Amino acid sequence: MPFRLALVLLLLFAFGQAVASDSGTDRSMVVDRHVQHFTVEADGSYLLEVELVKTIASATAIERQAEQFIGFNASLDTVRSIEAWTTKADGRRIPVGLDGIREQQEAASSDAPMFQDTRIKAVIFPDVAVGDTLTLRYTVWRHTPLFPGHFEDFTVARPIPYGDFRLIYDLPASMSLQADATGFVPLALDSQPGRRRFGWRHAGGDNERIEHGSVSYLDYGRRLAVSTFPDYAAFARAYQERGATAARPDVAHTRLAPDTTRGIDDPHARALALSDWVRRNIRYVAVYLGPGGVVPHAASSVLASRYGDCKDHAVLLQALLAANGIDAGPALINGDNAYQLPAVPTLGVLNHVIVYVPGLQLYLDPTAGAVAGGFLPPGLLGKPVLLAATGEFAMTPVFQPAPSRTTTRFDIRRDGNSRFRVARTSGGANAEPYRDAMRATPQSARAGLVRRMLAGLGQTGDGLFEAGDTEARDGDFTVAFSGASDGFVQLPGPVALATTYNFWGGLGDAVFELGREPERRQDFVCPAIDAQDELRYALPPRTRVLALPKPVLVDDGRFYYRARYSRQGDMVVVKRRLQFRHTAATCTPDDYRQMRPALMRMMRDLRGQVVVQVR
Repeated sequence: MPFRLALVLLLLFAFGQAVASDSGTDRSMVVDRHVQHFTVEADGSYLLEVELVKTIASATAIERQAEQFIGFNASLDTVRSIEAWTTKADGRRIPVGLDGIREQQEAASSDAPMFQDTRIKAVIFPDVAVGDTLTLRYTVWRHTPLFPGHFEDFTVARPIPYGDFRLIYDLPASMSLQADATGFVPLALDSQPGRRRFGWRHAGGDNERIEHGSVSYLDYGRRLAVSTFPDYAAFARAYQERGATAARPDVAHTRLAPDTTRGIDDPHARALALSDWVRRNIRYVAVYLGPGGVVPHAASSVLASRYGDCKDHAVLLQALLAANGIDAGPALINGDNAYQLPAVPTLGVLNHVIVYVPGLQLYLDPTAGAVAGGFLPPGLLGKPVLLAATGEFAMTPVFQPAPSRTTTRFDIRRDGNSRFRVARTSGGANAEPYRDAMRATPQSARAGLVRRMLAGLGQTGDGLFEAGDTEARDGDFTVAFSGASDGFVQLPGPVALATTYNFWGGLGDAVFELGREPERRQDFVCPAIDAQDELRYALPPRTRVLALPKPVLVDDGRFYYRARYSRQGDMVVVKRRLQFRHTAATCTPDDYRQMRPALMRMMRDLRGQVVVQVR
C-alpha cells in the first residue's frame, strides 16, 4: 500500500474514533475564555465580574451567538457595567454601541406586574461573520441576597469546545464554601488577608451525544455547585423562614375554602378540590426560583391578582388548606428532567415548588393546569423533594395509574376505499391532559385534525372529530374520530395491511419511543405503561386471508406484552396488551441492555402485516 494512502486511511480512522467518542460537541462556536469571578460579602451580597470571549466557527452559530443575554432581577441586582465588541478576522475591533444594548422584560412575566422586576440586557454584536471573535465583559452587583448571610451558585458547562473556563469565588474567611464538582478541577489560589479564594476550571474532554429520552445533563454532565449552606436542612430552614408568613390565611381564604369544599367530608377529597380550584383559577407565570426570588407573594395578593409563579401557587394552596383545617407545606423539587441532587444545596436544581400534605402523604402541584388533583405531571414522579417545613428529604410517587385503551376499525370496500373509526380512552393521570388539550383546541381547528392524522399515515380523506366530554371534572376521557379514507388499499391484491396504527401516543408509540436507541450510555426516563390496542378490519366479501402473524407473548419480569391475531367471519382482529412498570422513574444503561431483547421482539411484532386478497 502506498505510504500516502496508508496515511490518509490512518487519519480517517483516527477521525472516526474521535467522532465516535465526541459525538455531542457543538463545534460551531468555540469559547476561548470564560471567567466568572464572584466577590462575596458576609451578608450574602456579591459582585459578579464576567469575561466571555468566543469565536464563531460556523455560519450556523451567527444567529444564535450574535446576541448575548444578561439576566438579572431589578429588585435584587444592579448591572454596573457592560463592555462588548466584535473583533474581525483582520484584527479590526467594532464596539457595541449604546443602541446595541437593550433592556427588556423577561418574556414570561410581561403581562404580570408582580414579576416586572425580572429583566434581560440584550447585547447585540455588530457585523458578525465566521472567524470573528465576540468579547463581552460585564459586572452585576447583587445588593439584596436571596438568602441573607449565605451564597450559592450553580454552573453547567455546555457541550462546546472550551479554552480557558474558570470560576472564582472570593469570600470572607468567616464563610465556608462547600462544593460538588463534575468535570471541573480545583485551582490553587492565593487569598488576601481576611478572605478565602476558591476556584475551579473546566477539565475539557469529549462530550457524548445526548440520547433520546435521557435524564437531564445536570445528572451526569459537567457542572459545579457551590454553597455556604452546611447541608440541605439549613437550606430548607432559610427558604421556610423567608416564605412561611406568606401562606397565612386571611378572611378571603376562610370564606373561599369552605365554599369550595362544601358537602365534602373526606379530607383527601377536600385537599383535591382546593388544589383543583387553584390550578383552574390562578394563571401560571413561569418565573423560576432564583431569577424570580425565593420569597413568595402573600397568598392574599395572589388570590386578588389571580396569577403567580410556582411558589405563589403553593402559598395560596397552603393558605386555603390551612383555612380548611389541613396542614401542608412547600416541597422543593426539580421541575425539569433532573433526578439527582448535588451534594451541596443550590437553587440550580431545586427550581420548582409543589405542596406536600403530610397528614395525607399527598403531593399536589397547583401549577399543573393539565393534571388533575391527586396526580402529578409525569416529569415529577420518582424524584427527591426537600420538605421546607422539616428540612427532610422525601420522594414523590414513582407510579400513578394512567391506562390507555385504543380501538380502531376499518371497513374496507371492494374498490379499496375505507370507512374508519378510532376511539382513544385515557384514564387516571392521562385523562385530564387529553381533556385539557381538547378544551384548548377551537372547534374550527378540530375539523382539520382528522385530515392531519390521516396524512400522517399516508392517507387522504375526511371525517368527523368527536371531542368527548371536555367539561367533566374527573373520570375517563374518550376522544374519537371517524370518516372515510380514499384509496386505503390497492385491491384485489394480494395486499399487506398494517397491524399497528398509532394515534396520540398509543401502544406502538410507547414501545418505539422506549426502543429508539440501539444502546445507551446515559440513564433515561422509564415511564410506566398500561396500554391496550384493538384493531379490526372488516373485509369485503370473498376476501382470502393469505397470512396472519403468529401470536406473541413477552413476559420477562419487566414487560408483559401479548399480541393475538384472529379471523372472525369477515373480520380480522388484532389485540395487543402492554404493561411495563419499573422500580424507579429512571432506568440505567444496564437496565436497557436487559430490556433490549424484549423491545426487539415487540417492535418486530408491531411491524407485522396481515396479507389479504379479494377473489
